[in-house]
Parts: sequence; structure tokens; C-alpha cells
Amino acid sequence: MKIAIIDYEIGNLANVYNAWRRLGQDPVITRDPQVIKDASLVELPGVGAIRDAMANLKRFDLIPILQSQVQSGKFFMGICLGMHALFEKDYEGGTYECLKFLPGEIVPFTTTLKVPHMGWNELEFKQPHWLQKNLPTHPYVYFVHSYHKTPVDTPDVIATADYDGPVPAICGKDNVLGIQFHPEKSGAVGATLLQNIVEYVQKGY
Repeated sequence: MKIAIIDYEIGNLANVYNAWRRLGQDPVITRDPQVIKDASLVELPGVGAIRDAMANLKRFDLIPILQSQVQSGKFFMGICLGMHALFEKDYEGGTYECLKFLPGEIVPFTTTLKVPHMGWNELEFKQPHWLQKNLPTHPYVYFVHSYHKTPVDTPDVIATADYDGPVPAICGKDNVLGIQFHPEKSGAVGATLLQNIVEYVQKGY
């Protein structure tokens, strides 16, 4: 299966690349429009600030090709900051227009707990979902983030984690999937989630 990992100079691409390789996949780190068009799955990773993320997507003229791939029905996933970019707006240090692939906004935590939300936390699926295949009853994954998607109680929220209240951890609609945590740093659970995505895409969803 052809996997295109978008290279827009945001975050550590090596961990994302190696996670797919461990599953026997042969991903490509790219911003070549033709390679992206030829892929079966497109992944937008990211670590850092949304200002830089959206600026770089614009600088490399990647937004039109990403929009066309989502509109065509291709499976598209965003991880961590890449998930934030999927929504309508992000309020990290200002107001930033995002890709608008999913409904909702990204806002800062309002909690007395330590921010960023960092470390292992349990996923709670809000609805039966194909991503749960072969997962343990209490799956734990690794988070690092200071902002989160709102609202929490919408149909696109697939799973949450508890951090002074529910926090969206996985969101999705149609062929778009957003993952707040880092599957590539989440051990066996993260690997299982990625394998489930591979199988889902291969079956033609």
C-alpha cells in the first residue's frame, strides 16, 4: 500500500516513517503532488505551532492538493498538530484558519492540571468503531499537547481521554481521521491502531 507522509518541515518525520516500516509498509516522505495523488493513504504529521504548520502548507502550495485528495475520497489522517490542522480554526497564540476537513475548533486547555497534557492516558471509545479491532479493553496511548478540539460531544468524536474532563483523542468523518496522541510512540496499542488503518484502507472502506 502506498502511504504518503506530508513533508512540510514540521516535526520529526522519522518516527512516523519508522512506525509504518515496522508494520511492513513502505511509506514515502514527500510533498510531490504526483506522489500524493498516487498514494492510497495520506498522513499529515506535525509537532509545534499551528501558525508555522499552516504557513508551511501554504508556502509549499500543499493545501490545494490536500483538499483535492480529501474531496476525491482518499483516506486522509492527521496526527497531533496534523490533527489540529484538520479543523476549522485554531486559537493557539492567535486565530488561524485551518483546512476545514472536520467540524470544530482547537482551543487551549482550561484546567488546574499540568499543561501540556503529557504522558500515557486511556482511550474511551464513544461508539463502536473499526479502530478498536484487537485493542485491549483498556488501551493506553501517549499524548503531548496543550490544545484540544472542541466541542467534545459531537458525532465526529470517536474516542476521548480523561484529563480533568473528556478530551477528544480520535475524531473522524467519512475518509478523514484525526488522532491527537502519537501512535508511533504508543507501543503495541499504537501499532495495532495503525495496522487497523492499513486494513481498513486496503479493504476500500
